[in-house]
Amino acid sequence: MSVLGELRGLLRNRRFARLYAVRLTSQAADGVFQASLAAAVLFNPDRQTDATAAAISFVIVLLPYSLVGPFVGVFIDRWSRQRVLVRANLIRAGLLVFLAAFVGWHGPTGPLFYLTALCALSVNRFLLAALSAALPHVVEVGQLVTANSVSTTSGSVATAAGAALALGLRSLAGRGDRGSALTALAAAVVYVVSAGLARAFDRRLLGPDAQTLAPAVRHAFAAVLVGFTEGARHLRRRRDATAAMLAVTSHRLYYGLSTVATLLLYRNYFHDHGFYRAGLGGLAQVVVAIAIGTIAAAVLTPPLVARIGKPACIVSVFAMASGVELAFGLPYTQPSFLIAGVFLGLAAQASKICVDTILQERIDDRFRGRVFSLYDMAFNAAFVLAAVIGAFTLPRSGKSYPVLGGIAAGYALTALGYGWFVRRESVRGGAGPDHAEVTAARAATSAPASATPGAIRSPS
Repeated sequence: MSVLGELRGLLRNRRFARLYAVRLTSQAADGVFQASLAAAVLFNPDRQTDATAAAISFVIVLLPYSLVGPFVGVFIDRWSRQRVLVRANLIRAGLLVFLAAFVGWHGPTGPLFYLTALCALSVNRFLLAALSAALPHVVEVGQLVTANSVSTTSGSVATAAGAALALGLRSLAGRGDRGSALTALAAAVVYVVSAGLARAFDRRLLGPDAQTLAPAVRHAFAAVLVGFTEGARHLRRRRDATAAMLAVTSHRLYYGLSTVATLLLYRNYFHDHGFYRAGLGGLAQVVVAIAIGTIAAAVLTPPLVARIGKPACIVSVFAMASGVELAFGLPYTQPSFLIAGVFLGLAAQASKICVDTILQERIDDRFRGRVFSLYDMAFNAAFVLAAVIGAFTLPRSGKSYPVLGGIAAGYALTALGYGWFVRRESVRGGAGPDHAEVTAARAATSAPASATPGAIRSPS
């Protein structure tokens, strides 16, 4: 089946289409909220932003955000995931209504402002983990690569679109506290729409399977540490899944360091130059470039996986990212940074599609929520570490040839290390799952015309 044929089949699946709509609306609201937060805190003309200030902002937001992870997984493996999607969106909507009122009255300052923003971001962990864990309940196993391509890539594009909407709202309402309050209210409205879409699902449809439900939710608190340990142990027994997750987490470190450097460059180094903008407008151009790369990943990843397999796809995009950092990063110009954004967005999304699919295929459903929460926690912890490294290594301008070279070397070493592991496992254990998938795909391609092609099936 062609990629377009698979995509049409997915969109005709009403269950997938509804889950897809929940993701799009929720992540669009995330984009509105996050852009509003960045404009109010990091690009506020009344504040000075250097590497240390940027690092502190990322640590405040992401470190506790990561620590929520173990609790998320245990509850997602016990609670109805449909209820999680509904309630998480409604809770975030309520928090943003409060945040809008607070900003309108006091401005984006003070512990209560950051605590409320932190709570809204933390609740998002429940929704994203629930969406990933629920996907295998609405599509066939053989459609997971395409489903992940469509879902995660479109979610990233929706986040970028939400950020663009936030910038438009701020230009209409003004760049002060009024604009921040208005964008927070707009995000709250979209969260309510997402909750309404999720409410249309049957309570048990998205899992967890009935036999895996805990007898009483109140016992889940006592089981958090045990459940998290069990999920980590289950992941460790799946060596291929563990290696893939470690590889993409390493990528998150390099990507995070690039993000901090880019923020500083557009805040303190670049200037408006014709089409190319500095400040928040220039950063929005980078976000659009990354969104173009994520769309390209959605189109290119499924056929690439069918041809070479998921591990080889991960190795290829990380090797490409290494070259991109050197070729388009070293000039330190706005046009070259936009080109780099396209390719790095493609690498980030393609690798995530592959790793998401590997985890969904290899992890048992009763552990899936915990493993995806561990995955999220590692992702965010890597970004926090990148922010801390940036605080000690990046100048206020964000321009540093040694840091850029280190990022490129990190991508290259990750590609080599993960590729070495995959080859070693193939030699030790024979043809791996992806080798079998690629062999089947090539056989189908060379089969007589009378043969009926089908979607490549993942191992059971």
